[in-house]
Amino acid sequence: MLDFVYFPVSALLWCWHQLLALTFGPATGLTWVIAVVALVVTVRALLIRTALRQARSHAVLRTLQPRIDRIRSAHKDDPRAQATAIRQLHREHGVRVFAGFGPMIAQALVFLGLFHVLRSFDRTAAFAVGPFTSTSSPLSPEINAATANYFFSADEVRAFLDARLFGVPLSATSTGAGASAALLAVVLVVTAALAAHGTARLTPVPADNPTATLMRTLSLWVFPAGALVSGAILPIVVLVYFAANALWTLAQQFLIRRTLATEAPGRTSRTDAGPRRRKAG
Repeated sequence: MLDFVYFPVSALLWCWHQLLALTFGPATGLTWVIAVVALVVTVRALLIRTALRQARSHAVLRTLQPRIDRIRSAHKDDPRAQATAIRQLHREHGVRVFAGFGPMIAQALVFLGLFHVLRSFDRTAAFAVGPFTSTSSPLSPEINAATANYFFSADEVRAFLDARLFGVPLSATSTGAGASAALLAVVLVVTAALAAHGTARLTPVPADNPTATLMRTLSLWVFPAGALVSGAILPIVVLVYFAANALWTLAQQFLIRRTLATEAPGRTSRTDAGPRRRKAG
C-alpha cells in the first residue's frame, strides 16, 4: 500500500549502507546505525529551509496577534468578515499558517517507511507486514534470510541480521534480548525524551492561545513519556532513528531560535511596512 514510500526510503538507506560498508564492512552494527543517522540527516536537511520559513511565518504571526484580536472583536458577529480580514492580514505580511503541514507529512511518511523497512529485515515474527499490521504466517529464519527486503538483497538482509551494536542485535527489543539490549534501549529512549522535552522548551507559544498551550504541555511531558514507553516495544535500530531525529529537531530549533533573534529588527520593519505603504498611497 505504501510501496511509493518504502522503495525510496530503502533506496536512500541502501545508498548510505553501501557507502559506509566500504569503511566499516557491510555486517557491522556501526555501518547500519550510521546509515540510519545519515538518512535522518539527509531528509531533515532537505526540509530545513521550509522549517525556517515556517518559523519566520509563525514569528510574524505572533507580532500580529494584537491586530488579529482586534479584528475578531470588531467582527465578532460576522465570522465570514472576520475570516476574510484575518486572511488579508496574513497575505499582507507573508504569513502561511499551514506551511508546516508539508514537512510534518514528509517526516511522518519517512518514519513509516523506515520503520517498516527496518522491521522487515526480520520477518520471523507476527508483525512482519505493514507499518502496524501483523501476519499469521511469518517467515521461517531460513526463508527470511534468503528473501530480499525492498532494495536490499538477501545477502544484505543477512548482513543486517548478523550486525550487532554493543553485542545487541539491531532487530532486538529491550524485552527480548537481555540486559544489554535493555540498557541500550534505555540510553536511546532517554536521549530521545530529553531532546523532545528540550525542543518543546525552545518553541515559543503565542499568548492567550489555549490550543497552543495544550500542545506545549503535550510536547513537554506526554510526547517524551511516549518516547520512553516506545523503548519497551520497538527494535533497537528504530530507537536509533528516534534518538537521531529528536536530536536533530532540538539542534534545529535552537539554531532557528537564534536566527530569528538576530532577524527581529528586520522582521519588525517588514511587519510595519504594509500599513505605511497604504497610508502613503
